[in-house]
Amino acid sequence: MRESHPLLTYFMDAADSCFPPVDGRVTVLPPLPGGLECSVAFTGHAVVATAMTSQDVYAQKPDGFGGTLSPDFLRHLAGPKGWIGVTDATLTARGTGGPPRLAELTDADEHPRVRHARWLRTSVQVHGDERGLITLADGLAGRRELSIELHRAQNNSRGHGRSLLADALSLVPEGEPVFAAVSPGNARSMRAFLACGFTPIGSEVLLHPERG
Repeated sequence: MRESHPLLTYFMDAADSCFPPVDGRVTVLPPLPGGLECSVAFTGHAVVATAMTSQDVYAQKPDGFGGTLSPDFLRHLAGPKGWIGVTDATLTARGTGGPPRLAELTDADEHPRVRHARWLRTSVQVHGDERGLITLADGLAGRRELSIELHRAQNNSRGHGRSLLADALSLVPEGEPVFAAVSPGNARSMRAFLACGFTPIGSEVLLHPERG
């Protein structure tokens, strides 16, 4: 299991509805493992995990009211040629436990969703059935992270995403927080996560800097 990062405390507290102060400030933490960095926005407070010094971050005059997710600030963090991920909503729910309702898949290594998960996360497990697949992994800051993708034939099948998500939560011990990063523009996916009990706690962007 990936060693936890100080940012994990913020996520776990948010899962318990305990958020940073709404003070407009920005907290700077060390970078993530694997050369990754991130900018995370909560209500009125932001957290940036970066190898840059606090002085370099604050020199850009970011604020905790969304300023750390602005394109100019993110490009400053990433450097001229660094990779900047999409802005995702950060959602959380609790595992339901019980008998697992999805089988583990051992033949999905080349699936784009699985390759993406293994690039960004560790301890990736893949489960699924005829509806689609889900990944469970140690993700951002060491949190337990879930992602989902329906098979192409099921994309227009009403309710399959919600039922697959509900079954995925059975793979997480009862009461244990699990997190997901969902694009706000992916309305269908967002509705499915919300319907299955996920709650928004903030937003986030991952980066792989190249500062020269």
